[in-house]
Amino acid sequence: MRYDFASDNTAGWCPEARAAIDAAQRGAASPYGDDDWTARAADAVRQVFETDCDVYFVFNGTAANALALSSLCQPYHSIICHELAHVETDECGATEFFSNGAKLWLAGGANGRIDHNAMRDLATRRTDVHYPKPRALSLTQPTELGTVYDPTSLAGLVATATDLGMRVHMDGARFANAVASLGCDPADLTWRIGVDVLSLGGVKNGMGMGEAVVFFDRALSAEFAYRCKQAGQLASKMRFLAAPWATMLTSGSWLVHARHANRMAELLAGEMRKRGVGLAYPVEANAVFARLDPSQRHRLSDRGWQLYDFIAGATRFICSWSTTDDEVAALVADLEET
Repeated sequence: MRYDFASDNTAGWCPEARAAIDAAQRGAASPYGDDDWTARAADAVRQVFETDCDVYFVFNGTAANALALSSLCQPYHSIICHELAHVETDECGATEFFSNGAKLWLAGGANGRIDHNAMRDLATRRTDVHYPKPRALSLTQPTELGTVYDPTSLAGLVATATDLGMRVHMDGARFANAVASLGCDPADLTWRIGVDVLSLGGVKNGMGMGEAVVFFDRALSAEFAYRCKQAGQLASKMRFLAAPWATMLTSGSWLVHARHANRMAELLAGEMRKRGVGLAYPVEANAVFARLDPSQRHRLSDRGWQLYDFIAGATRFICSWSTTDDEVAALVADLEET
């Protein structure tokens, strides 16, 4: 079975992350995050975002999202997100569980992006005590459909949410791909426009484990360490979660790998278009959603490719830091009848 394009989770560790782990295991270190690697990694995040933020490392993206959002909400609050957002479709109710019942309100919007008017309508529909009070807006960047919010539209959503008394969370499982796509400073997509907390993805960027929760408003992170501990997210050997961040952020390789993944997606999309394959959504990061006909799907499946069909009838192909031109060529060749 070939898993090359099934997900960026199928790729292995990138060389920089492996080297960081090797370096971190030389000798003993203080446990539970009280070590030099974790301190360096947190400082590297602050340097990249050009601000004095609070940084916590957890094992996975579901924990990052659920714990971040639960820190913003009481059980009687609600969270507005896109109807296809990962927190709604793929996290087994983790946000509701860890917030003790905060409700997810689902907003529509083309190409995976929340429609501004839909968000405002949900946030202002009712103000009585019988209705869960809107408290947070959760934005996915890039979206689940591989599109990105440009800085202007993103800033508009954040400004409206802030005016309505809501906090803003960003699910950035593939945030590096959005930065690479837009060519913006990370700060311009987050705290400078009012994002309060970011779930910053590392695994899909070439790390083997570990995501970061970044609080730009440090007042919101009070006692967050206790949330992590209670949720089983306080790693005793924290340096192994943190070390790849320290290396990849300071070297710039996090963006090098993201740019490569995006380029491979552009290449794959172009080759598919040449062969008459329709694309369901714009290719703006490292994902390609193809409308394959039944014969094409059968050919790829018969030739060992794992296919991922989960949104709007399209087949998703994800490129990673390790995707090669030859892999793209092999996939495209197998699309064609022989």
